[in-house]
Amino acid sequence: MTAETSQTLDRGLRVLKLLADTDHGLTVTELSNKLGVNRTVVYRLLATLEQHALVRRDLGGRARVGLGVLRLGRQVHPLVREAALPALRSLAEEVGATAHLTLVDGTEALAVAVVEPSWTDYHVAYRTGFRHPLDRGAAGRAVLMGRGPEKDLGPGFVLTHGELEAGASGAAAPVRGVTGIEGSVGVVMLIDAVPQQVGERVVKAAQEVADALR
Repeated sequence: MTAETSQTLDRGLRVLKLLADTDHGLTVTELSNKLGVNRTVVYRLLATLEQHALVRRDLGGRARVGLGVLRLGRQVHPLVREAALPALRSLAEEVGATAHLTLVDGTEALAVAVVEPSWTDYHVAYRTGFRHPLDRGAAGRAVLMGRGPEKDLGPGFVLTHGELEAGASGAAAPVRGVTGIEGSVGVVMLIDAVPQQVGERVVKAAQEVADALR
């Protein structure tokens, strides 16, 4: 810690990160051990975070992330979209297809940024806010693929045809290595099958987006 930082705020943020990394919550004792501070400090941190609805405690006393983080999360999409746009523009112009960044929203895939190519006569209309199940379409399938170990990624991208729109094919690659972000970058094309080299270009774009978000 430097003189310019707040130890209490740092500990509070570490509490949130620890709780975000578990599905079962943590007890005061567990948090105390992980933070290396006494239980009294943890009680104070939790009480403050509870006042802002950032933490909740169940009947068993285990602390979990609170619903207040959702209000903060709503502001994330515009920031992510802005960071991803340069890579998406480059991808759309180079491939001549609609490029998109898709993030996980519950059990669905949600398009948060879409860029259409400027020079093509026609392209797929794909809109920000479009949702679909994670197990349908290249974007969702790429997210699911990205949840596995890197050694199982194969070529690193997913190709689909006609799963979301008749006559349209998609290619997508997972965005990996960005804390708190689970998503994919992809393109949608009006062809029967996406060429292998387009899939490889999508992988490169996904890495560019990941680099921009770190």
